[in-house]
Amino acid sequence: MTVIPDTLRSHVRLLGELLGDTLLESHGPELFRKVEEIRKLGKEAYDDRDSDVKPLQAVLASLEDKDILPIARSFNQFLNLANIAEQNYFSSAEASQRDVLEEAIDELTEELGKEKVGEALSQLNIELVLTAHPTEVSRRTLIRKYEKISNALTNLGRTDLFPYEIDKVRGQLRSTVDEIWHTDEVREERPSAVDEAKWGFAVIENSLWHALPDFMREFDAIARRKIGQGLALDASPFNFYSWMGGDRDGNPNVTHKVTKEVILLGRWMAADLYLRDIKDLTASLSMQASTDDFRERYGNGEKTPYRACMHGIRDRLEATRSRMEAQLKGLPLPVQSEQPLLTKSDLLAPLVACYDELMALGLTRVANGALLDTIRRVHCFGLNLAPLDIRQDSERHVKAIDEITRYLELGEYESWDEAKRQSFLYEQLQSKRPLIPRSWNPSDDTKEVLETCVVIAAEPPEALSHYIISMAQQPSDVLSVALLLKESGVTWNMPIVPLFETLDDLDRAPKVMSQLWSNDWYRNYAAGSQTVMIGYSDSAKDAGKITATWAQYRAQEALVELSQQQEISLMLFHGRGGTIGRGGGPVEKSMASQPPGSVPGQIRVTEQGEMIRYKFGAPRVAIRSLAVYMAATLRATLKPNPAPKQEWRDLIGKMSDESLAVYRRIVREDERFVPYFRSLTPEQELGKLALGSRPAKRKASGGVESLRAIPWVFAWMQVRLNLPAWLGATQALEYAAENELDTLKEMMEEWPFFAAYIDLLEMVVGKAECSIASYYEEQLVAEQYKGLGVQLRDDLQRCQNLLNELRNQDQLLASDPLLLQSLQVRAPYTDPLNYIQAELLKRERKAGQIAPELEQALKVTMAGISAGMRNTG
Repeated sequence: MTVIPDTLRSHVRLLGELLGDTLLESHGPELFRKVEEIRKLGKEAYDDRDSDVKPLQAVLASLEDKDILPIARSFNQFLNLANIAEQNYFSSAEASQRDVLEEAIDELTEELGKEKVGEALSQLNIELVLTAHPTEVSRRTLIRKYEKISNALTNLGRTDLFPYEIDKVRGQLRSTVDEIWHTDEVREERPSAVDEAKWGFAVIENSLWHALPDFMREFDAIARRKIGQGLALDASPFNFYSWMGGDRDGNPNVTHKVTKEVILLGRWMAADLYLRDIKDLTASLSMQASTDDFRERYGNGEKTPYRACMHGIRDRLEATRSRMEAQLKGLPLPVQSEQPLLTKSDLLAPLVACYDELMALGLTRVANGALLDTIRRVHCFGLNLAPLDIRQDSERHVKAIDEITRYLELGEYESWDEAKRQSFLYEQLQSKRPLIPRSWNPSDDTKEVLETCVVIAAEPPEALSHYIISMAQQPSDVLSVALLLKESGVTWNMPIVPLFETLDDLDRAPKVMSQLWSNDWYRNYAAGSQTVMIGYSDSAKDAGKITATWAQYRAQEALVELSQQQEISLMLFHGRGGTIGRGGGPVEKSMASQPPGSVPGQIRVTEQGEMIRYKFGAPRVAIRSLAVYMAATLRATLKPNPAPKQEWRDLIGKMSDESLAVYRRIVREDERFVPYFRSLTPEQELGKLALGSRPAKRKASGGVESLRAIPWVFAWMQVRLNLPAWLGATQALEYAAENELDTLKEMMEEWPFFAAYIDLLEMVVGKAECSIASYYEEQLVAEQYKGLGVQLRDDLQRCQNLLNELRNQDQLLASDPLLLQSLQVRAPYTDPLNYIQAELLKRERKAGQIAPELEQALKVTMAGISAGMRNTG
């Protein structure tokens, strides 16, 4: 039965036909026929998985070298175009933000009353952090062309177009598809950390800048209608932050100079965007009526006092922009008659004064128009668009302080136990004497740590947000950062956030925070507020998905209970990725599955890689995403799901133990695993894609254990085994099914946390394909390692069968037929890319290198498979 909506199906067909026309015109009928033949064979092979795939493999093996790249590109671009059509359809046709929010508010007010819901709405604080993990494969120039495609599809859905206008839109589609085809889809050069930051600013400029006030206006209307009160003028339920230019964890390309440049760029871009707003406001605020007090303060003797006020703001914004530009170019600071803006309140004060004056005079519609939109933007984006988090590995701080103590002949800090480290750090934090000598010349690594702290000291607090400590393990990891900031001249208490990532670190997190919160000096520093970050990617890589997921849940539970005992306002910061193996998944499910009390009206979440574009890349899509986030946060705050029953806790604990034993026995103890992984997957070749500024490994000399979570997930996804998301789950589910089947089914039906885990497991297992993974193995893996592959595929098949049994279904994803058909549509294009990739990997590894056009084709297959799976890392 067809479940893909007719509009979506027709858009996919239209884009496919346009791409086919372009291919035919550019490369002739012979290549076009080959593409069609491969597509049909791919469809036949997918429709009947028991059928012989050798005809498809034979056609692919017989391709001439000159044809491989255009064929790979045609399949890759079809998948990209299908994704655009799908995203455009659902952003337009799904429930609007009004429906999502109204449903949540209706449900909660009926149960809890308007007053309680209104209070929660007024206190919501959702912090979204755009991260410097660009798993985004597509080039920025192509992303802009994809946006043109999406806009054209939206226009085609209009019913008020004349025939010539429809022809014009179709012409735009055709020409844009031509542009896409004749543009290289894969970056040749790795983007710099500053490039990544500019990309993040572009998302704000092109989408969120417009989406945020529109969302707030709609939110205000819903609140007035449903609970009888609108939003306060300073309401700011969403705030955006960034790691782009601040995340130096294992990335030598992010230096203190880069951080400084990104801060200046953010302030320059903010000033430029506000100047556009002020220009429009100057034109519209032409009224003359005002009080004498306002005219005296802001009117500057002019007949139109509001315009005079806007001129004053304009002058200070221009002074701000000029100063930032001079600093970016390394030029002397300009002599200015107006002072640059230093704080958000500098910009807000005159805008709010205008608003209050207009409201007092009864010009409410004018006040609540574009002027209110600008005020909303200032509250959300401030003077820096997205204040920077700084992130650094805990080991770098340890080594920096060790260098200091050695130089001062105080001992070897690195060798001290935790008690001695804490004693030393607390003593120095309370000392009035400087610790770092002026004449000291530290190592380059330590100098970089200290110079980063100096940059923090030199910037206004509004430009920065949190200092994140990767691989935090002990209280001294937090205290060492506090000491380095103090010694570098930071005069404000920058929030220091431990990031607990591995299984052991998650289990240790409550003890670490208990020690910190029990100390008077640290309690005063934190001022009753604490952010703690929970790592998803590295914990799953360390222990397997189910074990990590349960450890994250338990850590949050314990931290919430502890913070309540200590009267600390706790914000949990979720370091989620885009894929299931890295904590990704639908916002509604992930929020509903949080422990009770862990979302007390506030939450902080990373948005990574291509997910930024999928969720926030266009205004309408962004508005929908903001609504979903708000509704989910409101529900988790006011109506959290109850704590799990003890028998559920006992069973998932046993399942976790089973899973952990299997996962580590294979990943850590089986000597075949590393060579199997490196020969089966394109892990070694991923560097060709130039995904981002960050190296694939934290340590250049490290092995698989130092491989970052993104390439770890990416590599397994490429070969369609998707191992990080399910390894160990088979044995865990088998144990539960054999010993406590009734309890297992009860957990699936009644515990949202576990139900969400099972849903996401089914999704990722449903995207896996054993036959394709087996083909990679046949082409690339030495005989002595193939037994491990047989074992892994058997595990995956058993997991698939068990999920079907537990769901009482014949086919995976039967409960989500739209996703199932979406994968079926993509399969005739994705599967051939897999076979081509395996062949190209075999050629390159055998010869040491391949022709440039074949290497380009290899990179295109990586991008295409990512598009087909809707995941990169």
